[in-house]
Amino acid sequence: IHVTALKSGEALFEQLDKDGPLPDLILLDVKMPGMDGYETIRKLHSLETPASKLPVIFLTADESDGAEREGLQLGAMDFIRKPFVPEVLLLRVNNLIELVTLQKQLYFEVEQKTRENKDLFLQVVSALVAAIDTKDVYTKGHSSRVAQYSKMIAKRLGYTEARQDEIYMIGILHDVGKIGIQITVLNKKGALTDEEYENIKKHSVMGDSILQKIENNPKFALGARHHHERYEGTGYPDGLAGEAIPEEARIIAVADAYDAMSSDRSYRDHMTQDEIKRELIEGK
Repeated sequence: IHVTALKSGEALFEQLDKDGPLPDLILLDVKMPGMDGYETIRKLHSLETPASKLPVIFLTADESDGAEREGLQLGAMDFIRKPFVPEVLLLRVNNLIELVTLQKQLYFEVEQKTRENKDLFLQVVSALVAAIDTKDVYTKGHSSRVAQYSKMIAKRLGYTEARQDEIYMIGILHDVGKIGIQITVLNKKGALTDEEYENIKKHSVMGDSILQKIENNPKFALGARHHHERYEGTGYPDGLAGEAIPEEARIIAVADAYDAMSSDRSYRDHMTQDEIKRELIEGK
């Protein structure tokens, strides 16, 4: 074990600011010149660096019950009083470092498995969406593009990375209900009849019904159901207006509209970027 001895809390933070590996463990006294041990551990845990996660053992001559209680409440992993038996101290240090190492390994394995499960889910969803997109010869890749645009909008809105990933998944699944729409209607050239239009509108409700089975994220179903609502309340299927429309669905509606206007469709060629911009501003 390599030990670096420091005389104060201030010296500790100077040491942590230096380049080089972090210590595996900090042995911290309560009574020190300058910052005491309690101030030191508070500041340590407030750092926005990996050092904030370093395990701390209080090693002190303070024999009061309150000292031990406060030290443990502040996040110390052990509290050892002086004078101590060196062999026992060494065992407790080694045991704690081993425990922390095992915790890190477990955390890493859980993170890795979570990523694997997430990647598998995305692959399954992407395969499903690709199968649906093949039904509509004019909108291949539409769902993936809408998902990407939605994620970009969410980033501009200040969403966390986790929420950006979530809205990506909501976006990629927004048209899943088209699996229940006739190919002849999806691929019809020219204007739809009123009956055909009513039929194609059902894809939002169908998507909602399908995605409600993913119980751990109800927003998937909300995105599918409400991405054709309109801010003034004239959309479908529920005629929601304004902020009654879930924010995720509003984001997807904009991304969906952008991709529709920038793609060739059975009923028209794609619009220019300037035309799309004007349309978005006029229709907002």
